[in-house]
This record gives sequence, C-alpha cells and structure tokens, in this order.
Amino acid sequence: MPDETDLAVYFEIILYPVVGMLIIEMISRAAKIPNWIKQLTQALMCVGFGIAYLVIQVANWLTAVVLLALAIALFYQAKLSKFNPQKALY
Repeated sequence: MPDETDLAVYFEIILYPVVGMLIIEMISRAAKIPNWIKQLTQALMCVGFGIAYLVIQVANWLTAVVLLALAIALFYQAKLSKFNPQKALY
C-alpha cells in the first residue's frame, strides 16, 4: 500500500501557506510596506512552498501547482501595482 497523507497532515500542508500569507499581510500593513513589495514577498513564499511540496517524500502535486499558479498571479499583480498603482486590482 502506498504512503498516504493523513487528513491532519493534509490540513497542515494547506494551513502553512495560508498562515504565511496572513503573517506577511499583517507585517506589511503594520510597517506600511508598499503593496508591490508585499505581493512580491507573498509570491516568493508561494514559490518556496510549491517547490517544497513537490520534493517532500509524500508529494502534494495539486497543492504545489495551485501555489505556483498563485505565485504567478501575485508576480503579475506586483508588477501592475509597482508600475501603475491605479490599475492594480489588489
């Protein structure tokens, strides 16, 4: 029988990036960091978690793909926010 991810472990795997995003959001609001830097930091965190989830022993491919897609969207939003803040949606 192949290694299966326990439900509690799966929820932890999903929870870590969410907590990371919220911590970055709180710090950036408290320190009044520009929006594009916050989004860039969140995107880099998503890439890090995405790569980590691809190479861990019990690979979570779907979670990794979603995190990498989110990172692409955040990189795009950071670019929009830096060069034209009025055009940025987030």
